Amino acid sequence: MAPTARVELTRFSLRDAGKYETITDTMTSLSSESYKGARDWYPEDMRVRNYIFRTWRRIVKSYGYEAYDAPLLEPIEVYAAKSGQELVNEQTYQFVDRGERRVAIRPEMTPSVSRMIAARRQEIAYPARWYNIGQYMRYERPQRGREREFWQLNCDIFGMDGALPEAEIISMGYDLMKAFGAADDMFAIRINNRQVINFMMAHYLGLDTIQAQLMIKLFDRKGKIASDAFRDQAIDIFGQEAAPTGLQKIAQLLAAKTMADLPEAIRDSEAVKEIQELFTHLERAGVKNAVFDITLMRGLDYYTGTVFEFFDTHPENNRALFGGGRYDGLVSLFGADPVSAVGFAPGLTMTQLFLETHGLLPTFFSTTDIYMIVVGDSLRGAAKLAKEFRGEGVNVELDFTGRKIDKQLKTAVKKAIPYIMFIGDEELASEAYPLKDTTTSNEQKLSFERVVSTVKDRRRKKTSEEDEFDVSDLSS
Repeated sequence: MAPTARVELTRFSLRDAGKYETITDTMTSLSSESYKGARDWYPEDMRVRNYIFRTWRRIVKSYGYEAYDAPLLEPIEVYAAKSGQELVNEQTYQFVDRGERRVAIRPEMTPSVSRMIAARRQEIAYPARWYNIGQYMRYERPQRGREREFWQLNCDIFGMDGALPEAEIISMGYDLMKAFGAADDMFAIRINNRQVINFMMAHYLGLDTIQAQLMIKLFDRKGKIASDAFRDQAIDIFGQEAAPTGLQKIAQLLAAKTMADLPEAIRDSEAVKEIQELFTHLERAGVKNAVFDITLMRGLDYYTGTVFEFFDTHPENNRALFGGGRYDGLVSLFGADPVSAVGFAPGLTMTQLFLETHGLLPTFFSTTDIYMIVVGDSLRGAAKLAKEFRGEGVNVELDFTGRKIDKQLKTAVKKAIPYIMFIGDEELASEAYPLKDTTTSNEQKLSFERVVSTVKDRRRKKTSEEDEFDVSDLSS
């Protein structure tokens, strides 16, 4: 039987924060499991996360994007306005704070950054290129690639109309994939346009506003439900009388693999011409794996133009990786003049799954450079030497446990520290320090200066793998 603990709990009243009562409860020992849908980040997991974050930063900064951040909590109406009722009613972690305000832990960043743009609409230099790496929570069923607590990169460009900013955002996503070592055949970029979708629903399929919204959501789920279920739900939306003609038109749409295959009524629309211009820009940028997909909807209600998804083509992970699009109307919801905007948001978990599936994760080492083992009674001198190395920017872990040498060696290897150094009276007197590479087992005696240069040379080669990640540096 698990041990029990007597726990005192303090119960606060929201209506009178000054009143509280203390109750005593008896419970079993606390579980060592993390909250369902959230992850514990052990050092070896952090190495992977740091690598992904650092690669993201390197690419988006190369395009001139600058870091920003926003509060973890927002008023619930920020999401209710445009993100969709499903997100607000079913997926947000929300509560009433002590000031009786209903707030939510952010489930996404787009409404927050739109609010920030609106707040300084006249002061910001446009086009504004911003990025953030942030933490979010959504209450949904945890599954492979989807967690309740998650991290993602948000990149947005504000204040530019037309296909060029859309092409830049998609090209930047393409460069992110290439920076991780992905080949073109490992992923596809699927593109559609909300204006094309709206034209298709209203003019080609002849649906009213409510029917169109239902059909958009059905198309958005097409890859997740059986074909019979898709057909039956489409019939319900059309109604029995209009269903035969409607299903024939949907079949024509689904058969279109390129814009040239679209029914003439859709192919000649202005929205399709916008997509054609976008593909021209992407081709000039060297993006060769972008494809038109008439079924791509993107579920969030705030998209107004181009929408896109990066899709993993591997049969073991055949799914959307991340996506984005144009959302020109969101800033105006905060009382400012409209500001055009395009953005995307790759997630940490899906990026890691992609890299693991394709065997693209590199070998990672500890952020500690040297594990210093003390031989004999040389702890005082070893501690002084470790401090001198740290002063030169070398990260040193000093083992002062006094354990047997073989146990200290096992610790260094288990921690994936790249170098081991043995320090005794002889080494301190000669100032020649034995540095052993834990990967190759090569050992050489080096001067203080040579040890520093050796460590830093190796670090320069492994920068993306070894730089320590500080939570205060999430967005920098």
